[in-house]
Amino acid sequence: YLLYTTSQNPHIHRLILAAFVMSIPEHKLRVISPDVGGGFGTKIFQYQEEVIVLLAARLLGRAVKWTARRSEAFVSDAQGRDHETEAELALSDDGLILGFRVNTLANLGAYQTLFAPAVPTYLYATLLNGVYRMPAIHARVTGVMTNTVPVDAYRGAGRPEATYLVERIVDIAAHELNMDPAELRRKNFIGPDEFPYQTPVALVYDSGNYEPALDKAMTMMNYPALREEQARMKGQGKILGVGLISFLEACGLAPSALVGQLGAQAGQWESSLVRVHPTGKVELYTGSHSHGQGHETAFPQIAADELQIPIEDIDLIHGDTGRMPYGWGTYGSRSAAVGGSALKVALQKITTKMKRIAAHLLEASVDDIEHEDGVFRIKGAPEKSKTFFDISLMAHLAHNYPEDLEPGLEATAFYDPKNFVYPFGTHIAVVEIDTDTGHVKLRNYGCIDDCGPLINPLIAEGQVHGGIAQGMGQALLEDAAYDEDGNFLAGTYMEYAMPRADDVPTFQIGHTVTPSPHNPLGVKGIGEAGTIASTAAVANAVMDALWHECGIAHLDMPYTAEKVWKAIRDARNQPQAADD
Repeated sequence: YLLYTTSQNPHIHRLILAAFVMSIPEHKLRVISPDVGGGFGTKIFQYQEEVIVLLAARLLGRAVKWTARRSEAFVSDAQGRDHETEAELALSDDGLILGFRVNTLANLGAYQTLFAPAVPTYLYATLLNGVYRMPAIHARVTGVMTNTVPVDAYRGAGRPEATYLVERIVDIAAHELNMDPAELRRKNFIGPDEFPYQTPVALVYDSGNYEPALDKAMTMMNYPALREEQARMKGQGKILGVGLISFLEACGLAPSALVGQLGAQAGQWESSLVRVHPTGKVELYTGSHSHGQGHETAFPQIAADELQIPIEDIDLIHGDTGRMPYGWGTYGSRSAAVGGSALKVALQKITTKMKRIAAHLLEASVDDIEHEDGVFRIKGAPEKSKTFFDISLMAHLAHNYPEDLEPGLEATAFYDPKNFVYPFGTHIAVVEIDTDTGHVKLRNYGCIDDCGPLINPLIAEGQVHGGIAQGMGQALLEDAAYDEDGNFLAGTYMEYAMPRADDVPTFQIGHTVTPSPHNPLGVKGIGEAGTIASTAAVANAVMDALWHECGIAHLDMPYTAEKVWKAIRDARNQPQAADD
């Protein structure tokens, strides 16, 4: 059997289909996931149509093709983020956080799916510490089955919900304590000298330095000037809101042993194979999967840096179970931290072997060989050298070769991370609200993210752009709405409002760099940072405007014009107490 499908993890699809559905040996099924336009978590799952086409092909003895219509996708593809939560935050008189209590009902939809129980529990409750010192946290999560489309992983998967909850309640606390939201956060940050930091909710943060990201974001957005403008605009028909959030996420999904303890029937390692041909051209095979993350550029960059050869000489192969080693795919911002680390380890095996061959050919000690610009030289004697091509050719000819070394130049690595990685940052959203219509305009947006060393700054920036747009869409527009009889009301893009170009301003983006100590690249994830942060940042901006204008403390998302207008009208029409 040969299955073409838009999957984020073709090997997992092959395992489930072959072993549990088709009852055939795995090697009898080849799964190819070609150029996928986007996944965002919803293409992790084993959908029933993939089973049906294989069974139909077996029955008919010919190829079968199936494509979903948009209306079908709206009621069959996994959806995300449906929580009903009560939260309490305890603080001292001077604004130190003392405790946090959370009670969440998490909708799982009508049927159990792959990550459904994990998303609102160990990808959500374990992140409720945020970037703050919280001496005590109690979280209770209850999953409930309903009549809705199944709810599962969607970009960020649990972390946007946790970030939204923590950052909204910290903002509410700042308003009630009459403190600037930035100062309350600064007062409670975990210090850079406190890492590794054990939280009360299981996780151990690897590294962090939160205050520089906050300072840099406030400077970039000219935060004091925004507050002055907000005061000037009060009572003039349009109100300004400034939403500031400092966030953290756990990604690069981590040790297989931990995942097993939590009940998942999956590993969380990743694989890579590096093959150097006699001509010096290189092929990289990865168990990670690219569906818009730019692996075809970033992974060859890692290889070019390690091997010291032109990037044009390197090709990446992925998404085909018939060509690459077993892998667990791409989700949870794990590509660079786990897949890239597997690649780095395999590349190091290649360079170590090439140094041994070079030392043999140059009649020198391995310790005396240095490698730069694709040339292996004897330290202190640069005229004695061999090129990358010389070494790769000799590895395959093996005419003049170390006796105890295998011919060929190929290496495989399987990398199992020691811990999650913990990217962080500060995002600031600025909104303008028309009090006559309730319309919310996202006017400015700036962010400072820390994902460790940047492999490709342009790709990282593009991922942040896309994530911000997705997150602000959730805050202002998007709603998978049902009527009281359980009918789905948002089954096309006429009813389900996605952000468009005129909804989104130009973003200001910057970075700080705090390497992770847990992987050979020092990298942390960036693919989900924008959406994890922006929903909370935009929500805080809207509520900041409404708080300063008419004392509204909370509204549920999305902040549609009708909802905001009604809230302003109701707040203004409330009779005031005699002592107000």
